[in-house]
Amino acid sequence: MGRRGQRLRAPAGGAVLKEPAKLIAYRRTVGDLTLTVASFLLAHQARSYLLPLVLPGIFPGGLYPLRDYLPLLAAVVVVWPLLLAAAGPTPLGKAVSLRREVARTVRAVALGVVGLAAAGYLFRLDFVSRPFLALFGTVDAAALALARVVERRTRWGRTLFQAPERVVVVVGCGQEAVQFASMLAARRAWGYTVRGLVDADGCGRDTVDGLPVVATVAALPEFLQNEVVDEVVLAVPLRTVAAIEDVVLRCHELGVHVRMALRPFPNARPHLEIESVDGVPLVTIAPSPTAPLPMFVKRVMDVVLASAGLVAGLPLLLLAACAIKLSSPGPVLYRQTRCGLRGRRFVLLKLRTMVEGAEEQRDEVAHLNVMDGPVFKAPDDPRVTKVGRILRRLSLDELPQLWNVLRGDMSLVGPRPPLPEEVERYEPWQRRRLAMKPGLTCLWQVSGRSEVDFATWMALDLAYIDSWSLWLDLKILLRTIPAVLSGRGAA
Repeated sequence: MGRRGQRLRAPAGGAVLKEPAKLIAYRRTVGDLTLTVASFLLAHQARSYLLPLVLPGIFPGGLYPLRDYLPLLAAVVVVWPLLLAAAGPTPLGKAVSLRREVARTVRAVALGVVGLAAAGYLFRLDFVSRPFLALFGTVDAAALALARVVERRTRWGRTLFQAPERVVVVVGCGQEAVQFASMLAARRAWGYTVRGLVDADGCGRDTVDGLPVVATVAALPEFLQNEVVDEVVLAVPLRTVAAIEDVVLRCHELGVHVRMALRPFPNARPHLEIESVDGVPLVTIAPSPTAPLPMFVKRVMDVVLASAGLVAGLPLLLLAACAIKLSSPGPVLYRQTRCGLRGRRFVLLKLRTMVEGAEEQRDEVAHLNVMDGPVFKAPDDPRVTKVGRILRRLSLDELPQLWNVLRGDMSLVGPRPPLPEEVERYEPWQRRRLAMKPGLTCLWQVSGRSEVDFATWMALDLAYIDSWSLWLDLKILLRTIPAVLSGRGAA
């Protein structure tokens, strides 16, 4: 009997998807961290002793001793696993080619090195040598890339970083069963060998999309007695599961693990989570990501980066405030009610870019709207002041929203917060964009903003929710910089 609210966990010795994957991820993390620390030490030794001897004109001596670099090494030990994990692919993620995995790894290292260099510059860390960081990044990227090749291409690497072989049969001949079996076959690192399909609906075929049909449901117990099979996966419609209950009982008698490939709503893309409440399995079907650890890391990123942004942007905020006050009457800050997570209302802060009383004049400029749908976007809005146009072009009017991020009303990355009257005019499928906390920037923001029609905007927000990851957030943040500087689509 499970405890109240306990999440279902696999038995310690069970052949489950996640446990070998977690072990593989742990091995990879330890291996990557070992290579990274070794690369750091090797780069320091090479920069201190080897390069000054070989290229004294380019690399003079006098690098700070290793003990001065230990705080930097500590930062690397903390940050690098997060960057590499965000870059993926994780063992439970989609299979990717070796070339793409190496490229992601190199990008993660480059991002980390750039971050260290920026931190050294901002905090006046004189001991941080940029040539050393470049050397460390080059050595580390090469070492990690070579490790990926060894992992994929050598028997030793496959033994260390791939799960032991497990033979599986998939019950079902429908599209879901074929897709699931093909997915297992493609993830070689998981260690699965798909023996074939089991006919559960009387298809009467010998093969389905190249996969052999090895038995019928009635003949499955005999097949399991005569063949080596570690697991049976039920990939049949939910309504037919009760009809094959005997299969589960016979598998249990024979010591074979049974799984259920659960997609209760094939036309939806929900995020599923299984918990145990007083021993009763409870399946949560969520319209947005719910994984606690990644969401916690996202919140930590929000607090750290928003705090740094407010401190760094304070001079710009003061200059903008003075310009607003001197150029037009009215307050510096503009407060507006917006809809946040699942429709929660909050007060969004912006630097005022329009004349005072602009809301009362909205009907007079309605004909200037260039956006379809319920939103209003007018590039030539006469209510915008001269200072306001500059602030909007550089997105400086959004800076006060970093305070909304700190308060928890918003995130750095997420769908832009809509007005309540806009939400009232949403179609049902568009309301799902409220299932994730609104953000300061998003895919729409880096895809042209006002140049993108409303339906595409909504589709981009839903695509962000469905494919969300920390790495996607980092990529959007990096793409926001050139988008803001270019002013593309600003209105």
